Amino acid sequence: MQNADFTYWKNTMTTEKQVLDALSRIIDPDFQRDIVSLGFVKHIRIQGGDVALTIELTTPACPIKDQFKAEAERVVAALPGVSRVKVTMTARQQTTRKLAKGSGLSKVVNILAVSSCKGGVGKSTVAAMLARNLARRGLRAGILDADIFGPSAPTLFNMHDTGVETTPDQTILPRQYENLKVMSFGFLTGDKPSVMRGPMVSNFIQQLLHQVEWGELDCLVIDFPPGTGDIQLTLSQSVQIDGAVIVTTPHELSLADVRKGIMMFDTVNVPVIGVIENMAYFECDGCGKRHAIFGPSGGNTLRDRFGLETLATLPINTIMSGGLETFAATAEAAEATDAVMRALGKQLISKPVKPEIETTASHIILEWPGEEPIRIPNRDLRMACSCALCVDEMSRRPILDPASIPNDIHAEEVRTIGNYALGITWSDGHSTGFFPYRRLREMGR
Repeated sequence: MQNADFTYWKNTMTTEKQVLDALSRIIDPDFQRDIVSLGFVKHIRIQGGDVALTIELTTPACPIKDQFKAEAERVVAALPGVSRVKVTMTARQQTTRKLAKGSGLSKVVNILAVSSCKGGVGKSTVAAMLARNLARRGLRAGILDADIFGPSAPTLFNMHDTGVETTPDQTILPRQYENLKVMSFGFLTGDKPSVMRGPMVSNFIQQLLHQVEWGELDCLVIDFPPGTGDIQLTLSQSVQIDGAVIVTTPHELSLADVRKGIMMFDTVNVPVIGVIENMAYFECDGCGKRHAIFGPSGGNTLRDRFGLETLATLPINTIMSGGLETFAATAEAAEATDAVMRALGKQLISKPVKPEIETTASHIILEWPGEEPIRIPNRDLRMACSCALCVDEMSRRPILDPASIPNDIHAEEVRTIGNYALGITWSDGHSTGFFPYRRLREMGR
């Protein structure tokens, strides 16, 4: 009888393999792979009928972590012999950043840049909304308003008192907006204009980055000033930024400048994780119809022209243009925050494979591992350029004269842009074209 009892006990014991097999049925919607093969499952401990494990996500701000936790508890609890399940959710820590000794950024896990190349698109409001929502969700969050000449944080957070506190070693203490840490050059200058030249501006940027006591943060949002000048380059080169979001409106004048932002971040090796379209539509209170004030959404246009996904489209209405708290509490703001954090998490773990590129006198040939090579005639690709010199930016009608393209045109230089596009310098001197991999694949087919 004792042997039979032992055999029954042995057969009903849960094994680590059974736990992993059960967890492998949980699919991450962003990677379309199971959480086991992604390496998320850690530290499985089995004691009798008690099973404990850790799920380590890409970022503590992952919006579906509660869903993963509930699903993991369900599938493991359904295994024979399991009486209790404990799932601990954690996030992987950022690799050590290359920082000067004593930098205030040393304990920051993720750094997210929010940028635009044109002013007036609502970039600062979107950056503040993202940071505020992260803090609302219990994350350790901070926001740096890096616009020296036109700081927005004092107005957005209603912090108009001039002056900051410092520690005995002259480290600047950020302001607190509930549990969100906020720093802005506007706290130092108040309503006075900032009149200074480049070297002094770069020095202040370095101070705001490294001489502020940010402490332990899950995510620091940096609100970039508009443009692609010295301040933007100083910010990008002074610290390892994990991902950048570009804010635009559907208006062609704004979309035309998106390319400049992509190129700027590519120059300093900062991955652009997507675009947020702000003021994309107005929804009528009476009929519920959506009106595209600045033209139809450029989501497909952005994907076709630049290879970037539109993470969110935000409306224009009195709520969005009102106070930050009201704006951040909207469903649209919550969805945008979710999309940005998921894109950031995907960027942190993904290892995109770039194609092998070969240029000949007649073709450009691209080959991804395990796929058939794609061959595109040089002249066809040159004719497909969608830059402002080849396509009217307002109407999107082609303005390139086919007769001006030599039959023997070929690529002088091919360079990759991020993980999503090619830039080509042609033998006719043209070099402003932008060719997303998605479009190249379509042309190759």
